[in-house]
Parts: sequence; structure tokens; C-alpha cells
Amino acid sequence: MTARDRIRIGVAQVESVLFDLQVNVGKHIEMIRAARADGIEVLVFPELSLTGYLVGDAALEVALERDDPLLMQLAAEARGMTVVLGFVEEGPAAQIYNATVALKDGRCTFVHRKINLASYGTLEEDKYFAEGRYVDTMLHRPPWTLATLICADVWNPALVHLAALHGATMLITPIASSMEAVGGDFSNPRGWELACSFYGMMYGMPVVMANHCCTDRGHRFWGGSRIVDPHGNALAVAGDTEALIGADLDYRVVRRARFQLPTVRDSNLDLIHREIERMANRLGVPRFVRDA
Repeated sequence: MTARDRIRIGVAQVESVLFDLQVNVGKHIEMIRAARADGIEVLVFPELSLTGYLVGDAALEVALERDDPLLMQLAAEARGMTVVLGFVEEGPAAQIYNATVALKDGRCTFVHRKINLASYGTLEEDKYFAEGRYVDTMLHRPPWTLATLICADVWNPALVHLAALHGATMLITPIASSMEAVGGDFSNPRGWELACSFYGMMYGMPVVMANHCCTDRGHRFWGGSRIVDPHGNALAVAGDTEALIGADLDYRVVRRARFQLPTVRDSNLDLIHREIERMANRLGVPRFVRDA
């Protein structure tokens, strides 16, 4: 075993104060400093952790460009670490996104814009945010390549599959899951437990899930943040209050898991591409739509 193989991962489960960026920045700094003291290399905050989740029409008021001084302040705190946090991004042409940013050594190193905007149950993100369009990965350090998918992104298995095929060796999943989000008999805590375990096991890919913990405007965010190993086993699970959890991962275990269950190796991209084209042709979807 070498130091290169091992990594300590952390989740900062926080109770964000809706719209109060200054207070939330302070919470982020506290958690970053505590994580550094614990030897954590990659620290993950929940979806929209800088603003609180239920921003609604105020999205314009709390939106930040990726080089905003508040983000750069946090980036300076993230020396020697990769810190992934959630914010409302103002992109080019005044487009507003539900996004995560990875900060390291004083700069922004990666942004993911939520693709699968949640618009079911009590959720209506498509009223306020533009859709992200890309699945990509970022290198923390070899051999640890991170893919970030935000909350409902993970409920589209095709996006997780794409992240794995892009070479991800760890899945980062910031979420904002409340008990009431879907409704009916659907259990959000149980659903996330199953999803994290399934993706970890299926792809031999550790999963890091970070949730909020608060009650806000009738929504009960239940916490339950977790770190899952490449066999789908939970290494650390938070309760329903603010917490910093951490776990150690070993890349040798990832290698062995992927050798034993070669989901990524056996993915047949030619077949998938052919079948998508065949389906599009059958449905009469114009090529310019498919390529958009």
C-alpha cells in the first residue's frame, strides 16, 4: 500500500440559512478547517449549501459568478484540499444554474451544472434554473478522479453510467432531500440508501452523498449523509443534525471490486450508440435536435 492509494473523504452535513450567504460562508469555513484537522482531502457539502435549497424566485438575488469574491475566499481556505460545495451560478448570457463548484488552492477547478432538474412532487426547479448539458469528471490526484452529479441527476441511471465511462473512480453526490419531496409511499431516506449502495456496488465506485439537515418552509431535510465503499457498504453515516463525517478509502479495493464485477469494462458503447440512433430514427427525431 502507498500513500497514493489511500485517501480520506469527508462530508459536511450543514443546516444552511436560506439566502444568508455570509452566515453560510462562515459555516463552510468552520467545516473546512475541522476537515483539514482530521486529515480530509476531499470535503463535500450539500446541494445549494451556500444559499439553502428553497431559493425560488430569489435565485437571481443570490446567484454568483464562479470567480465571485465569496467563492475565492472559500477557495483560499481550501489549500491542499478539494472542497465541493453547492451554489446558484450565474453563467454566460444571464443563465442561472443549480451548480456545484470544486475549490482548491485558491481557485475554482471544476463546475457541474445540474442536468436533471427536479420537477415532481413538491419540487419545481425547472421554473428557476437552466439545465446543465454535460457529464464530466475532474482529477483530484491520481488515481482519484471525481464525478459530481447533483441530487436528481443520480435518479437518471444513464448519467451515472456516463460518469463511470468517463473514468470516475469516485461519485460525489450533493443533495437536498426532504421527507416531503416526492410524496406518497416513496421514502427518500430509504431511496438514497439503496441508490448509493447500488451504484457503489454496480460500478466499483465509492459514493459520497451530502444532504442538508433542517426544517425549512415545511420541508424536513433528514440528513443521513453517507460515504459508501466500492462494494456498496456504508463506511460512515450522519444522523439528522449538523455533522462532519469522514472515511478512509483505498484504491486497491476499488481495483479489486472493478476486476470482480467489470461493469465499466463490459459496457458496449457501440451498441448503445447504435440503439439510440435507431430509436431516434424510429421516432422521427431530427438530427439537429439530437446533436443540440
